[in-house]
Amino acid sequence: MDRDLPMVEIDHLYRRFNMAKEKVDSVKEYFLRKVKGSLSYDAFYALEDVSINVEKGDVYGLIGLNGSGKSTLLKIIAGVMKPSAGRCVVRGSVAPLIELGAGFDIDLTGRENIFLNGTVLGMEPAYIRQRFDEIVDFSELQEFLDVQVKNYSSGMVARLAFSVATIMKPDILICDEILSVGDFLFQQKCEKRMNELMSGGTTVLLVSHSIEQIERMCNKAAWLNHGKVMAQGDCAGVCNEYKENARAGKLGEDVPEDILAPAEDEAEAEVSPAEDAGQPEARP
Repeated sequence: MDRDLPMVEIDHLYRRFNMAKEKVDSVKEYFLRKVKGSLSYDAFYALEDVSINVEKGDVYGLIGLNGSGKSTLLKIIAGVMKPSAGRCVVRGSVAPLIELGAGFDIDLTGRENIFLNGTVLGMEPAYIRQRFDEIVDFSELQEFLDVQVKNYSSGMVARLAFSVATIMKPDILICDEILSVGDFLFQQKCEKRMNELMSGGTTVLLVSHSIEQIERMCNKAAWLNHGKVMAQGDCAGVCNEYKENARAGKLGEDVPEDILAPAEDEAEAEVSPAEDAGQPEARP
């Protein structure tokens, strides 16, 4: 692999979905309309002219409101979905944590799903057996290994998925809101594991609605809005631009509260006049 080439190279990428204008009640009706040419659709672009490069060792954050195209972009990078136009080149092994429970069979036990999910991610059974105890210890699910996954809570599924995906030290780790499911202590544990992977050269793509988490963990970021890249580059600059637009009311009403909170320097500026007003005037 050429070290000068990006780990993820996205060039003028589009992803289009067809939205049916009319309801079709049966398969027969669908084929009849298709033969007659009477099926009509509205085009919806989840991603439109997106160009992003993610370099080796980057911790790249994707921010934006719900429906901005972040998860769709990660699915294309992970190979789950194909772009409608444009180019997406991924160099290296990928461990995707995109949808909670993806790659699991809920009717199998946690023990069986470790082998199933590990195999889906490209691990050899011998390797999984070798690292089995490490996976279980990290997940902290020792007492529930022989329980069917359908009886797990969402947090337990997230623990198991993260433990399996990060045991093999992939070239690229993709996390889509996976850290928002577990409890606070496990989130800290996951962040520590991710920092270990990053120090070993793993490239990370992270989606989170927690701007504070993005600012803390990422060195670069891209802000998506309605499928378009509004800003990209240095994480601090992109996050500040996103927050400024949110406070100005340009992003609508569905904005997390931590984004709307005033910046520290603004808060201090608001307090200072009040403090000054409470002080007695200096007398000559």
